Amino acid sequence: MSIQVQQMFASIAPAYDRTNSILSLGIHHIWRKKTVQVSGAQLGMSVLDCATGTGDLALQFKKIVGPNGQVIGTDFCPEMMETAPTKSEAQQLHVEFEVADAMNLPYPDHTFDISSISFGIRNVDDPSIALKEMARVVKPGGKVVILEFGQPKGIMGLIYDWYSRYIIPFIGGLITGNKEAYQYLPRTASQFPCREEFLTLMKNTEMYSEASFQELTFGIAFLYKGVVR
Repeated sequence: MSIQVQQMFASIAPAYDRTNSILSLGIHHIWRKKTVQVSGAQLGMSVLDCATGTGDLALQFKKIVGPNGQVIGTDFCPEMMETAPTKSEAQQLHVEFEVADAMNLPYPDHTFDISSISFGIRNVDDPSIALKEMARVVKPGGKVVILEFGQPKGIMGLIYDWYSRYIIPFIGGLITGNKEAYQYLPRTASQFPCREEFLTLMKNTEMYSEASFQELTFGIAFLYKGVVR
């Protein structure tokens, strides 16, 4: 991933959780719970969470896989993960956090039952490579789940476009001091493939026997699931 994107995330990392909760009205927590549910995670499973950030999705997985399950959270930006171990300890949930790029995962083939990424796939240099890597490290028949922003349609699309253009940069800039980051993030979300277009990216990797999606909150976010060949 580019140095510029890495530096951008490092700059907003200290206020990332608070900003997300304010901008999403806390709905992002519901989306992550849905992601874990759709993944089919069960007690004892092993999970790799890419672009884990402050660790929210990784911790949600750990609640489900239990003490005998393993969850590893990775991120290409060390600063984003600085608070993750503290959150893990406070919740008494043991999650390992490691620096790694989703396009070059340092794990053997067929290591995990599930791999996941939330709001990170659009920020990698080549999403297709990341989709291949996330499938490569998962056992055949295992799941890859992707939670990402999309483009709502109709009236909701108009409202969300206005919110993304004006409110997100204003509030994000106010809290983090980096307005440019919160102009960049909505812009990438508005341009990133969603719905069938993203499924085509998954299918073109030839790593998935099945791929499907569902809209969350009127299409503000999308949850994609792939079954690894």
